[in-house]
Amino acid sequence: MMIITIFNLLQMILMVYLGIGIFYLLFLAIAGLFRRKQIIKESDKMHTFAVFIPAYKEDKVILEVAEDACLQNYPKELFDVIVIADKLKPETIIRLRAMSLIVIEVDFEKSTKSKSLNKAFELLPEKYDYALILDADNIMENSFIHKLNNGLSQGFFGVQGHRVAKNMNTSVAILDAVSEEINNHLFRRGNRALGLSSSLIGSGMAFEYKPFKAIMAGIEAIGGFDKELELYMTQRGLKVDFIEDAYVYDEKVQSFDNFSNQRKRWLAAQFIYLRKSFGSALQQLFTKGNFDYFNRSFQHIFLPRVLLLGSLSMIFLFSFIFDRSIFTVLWGGLFAVICLTLLISVPGKMYNAKTLNAVLYLPKGIWLMFKALISMKGANKTFIHTEHGTIEKKK
Repeated sequence: MMIITIFNLLQMILMVYLGIGIFYLLFLAIAGLFRRKQIIKESDKMHTFAVFIPAYKEDKVILEVAEDACLQNYPKELFDVIVIADKLKPETIIRLRAMSLIVIEVDFEKSTKSKSLNKAFELLPEKYDYALILDADNIMENSFIHKLNNGLSQGFFGVQGHRVAKNMNTSVAILDAVSEEINNHLFRRGNRALGLSSSLIGSGMAFEYKPFKAIMAGIEAIGGFDKELELYMTQRGLKVDFIEDAYVYDEKVQSFDNFSNQRKRWLAAQFIYLRKSFGSALQQLFTKGNFDYFNRSFQHIFLPRVLLLGSLSMIFLFSFIFDRSIFTVLWGGLFAVICLTLLISVPGKMYNAKTLNAVLYLPKGIWLMFKALISMKGANKTFIHTEHGTIEKKK
């Protein structure tokens, strides 16, 4: 009897923990449905941009990305493309220097994106209005800078563009693309619908140049520098908007090996920044009413969506086979809610046969996420590079 009581108590504790996270996500999903269509006025002024592209061992993709970045439908004299070359091949450097862009070579014993950006800031003159950050595999739509310029002119400290999949060539890439769009709906559309700052992605984002340079000087993140940035900004009341129709195309991981490495890095960063921020976020919530900062830290408490889905499916199945009590009904209800949340968050255009086929590989993805969770210790002490392949030209 005592064993059953303890077992039920543990179920209740676990159910409360998972349930809070699930209903929080459902709330964001519903809020995202009601975000008003953005109407951004044309800016009276065209600002200057520094377009930073940190490239660590990205010889396969950087040439086409850099060339494409120079072709923006924006006055040429108002933006510079800066490639931060970290361990690129000599022949790649030569070809980059032949283009109409700036090449900054760096060499670190332990490379990170934040180190590359800070070195570039150190060497460049402060002549720009905004800093735009891309990944080495990112392709901007032709009017991307123009749209960000309009968005930044509305009084925001920064803006996050709409990052979407560039490639859907494998089932893993499709699952990664769906995951990105779910995050866009929950943490960018949902946050902005509630008047909160948009979550950052790490690329396709732009900020006021001089203040951002000062912020980056204090960022030493090995992984998840975007998480540290958004915590810093929300703590100080700096708002970031989500420009939904400004598209930047991002290469999705194409193999389960890269998927596993990437998620291990993300999970490690999530728990590290939870530990660093939650105490101060809770304090600011009650002393300054800073819900934006608390919300950002609070998001780090819960398991990622895929792990929530996998955990609940296994718990419900176990309960159905061995328990069949009221807990079975409750676990089934939570599983239904997380499924509903994810279904709401996936864009209608992704409901097709290819996505359905990719879902068949979801159990393997869930298993790899569990493995990443177990083996993530130390993952944020070493830079884990995600290899990128050949770039597809934007259409």
